[in-house]
Amino acid sequence: MKIIPLSEGTFTIDHSKQFIPFNNDRDNLQERNRGSLLVEIQPFVIITSKDVLLLDTGLGFTNPDGTLQLHQNLIDNNIDPSDITKVLMSHLHKDHAGGVSMKDRILNRYFPSFPSATYYVQKKELDYALEKGLPSYIPEEIEILGELDNVVFLDGSGTIDGYIHYELTGAHAPFHQVYTIKEGDEIIFFGADDAPQLSQMKSRFIAKYDYDGKKCMELRQQWWEEGQKEKWTFLFYHDVKNPLWKR
Repeated sequence: MKIIPLSEGTFTIDHSKQFIPFNNDRDNLQERNRGSLLVEIQPFVIITSKDVLLLDTGLGFTNPDGTLQLHQNLIDNNIDPSDITKVLMSHLHKDHAGGVSMKDRILNRYFPSFPSATYYVQKKELDYALEKGLPSYIPEEIEILGELDNVVFLDGSGTIDGYIHYELTGAHAPFHQVYTIKEGDEIIFFGADDAPQLSQMKSRFIAKYDYDGKKCMELRQQWWEEGQKEKWTFLFYHDVKNPLWKR
């Protein structure tokens, strides 16, 4: 399997839930609001023998020419956005689901960013996101998921096409899910915001921003131990230096 990180850049975020671009060469984290976290925003493409998988969809920002940044990142890696066959959503927080759709400014409505792909999302996550709304979710960007024919709503844990395993954890968010993709001897694990950075895998860390911080910590320890034994490749959505890691 081939893994391609699609970095959208480095940002700081604080209690306001606003993602502010951060330049490592120019900016000073200490000058940002107290409690600001430094994070990468990094969807992934995995090319398997069956699919071109997209794991989460980033912030949904557009370039100055109006091109969705996620689309441009795909094109820069010689992937036509129409080649994506499955979009696997971990959850629908705005930094993971902003690229689910694009707004047509003339028609003033949203269209799916990947109309040729099948989207996979927990149904209860969509219901929760639409009810909860801002600042963590942007309902107008994701409500289209409830209208499309190419959306598969998941309920709990299970398997997609015999090789993509999804697990509902309810750790970072009430209906957050993680993915394990197995093909041949390779195992790729995407923990999204349950396991966002390499450093968190190596320490007993409970984050106040998680729905169930204790469960997140325990799951990270479990996955890290299992992954070490089975030689998983870990994908870290928010790690500035380590998008993927394999022992």
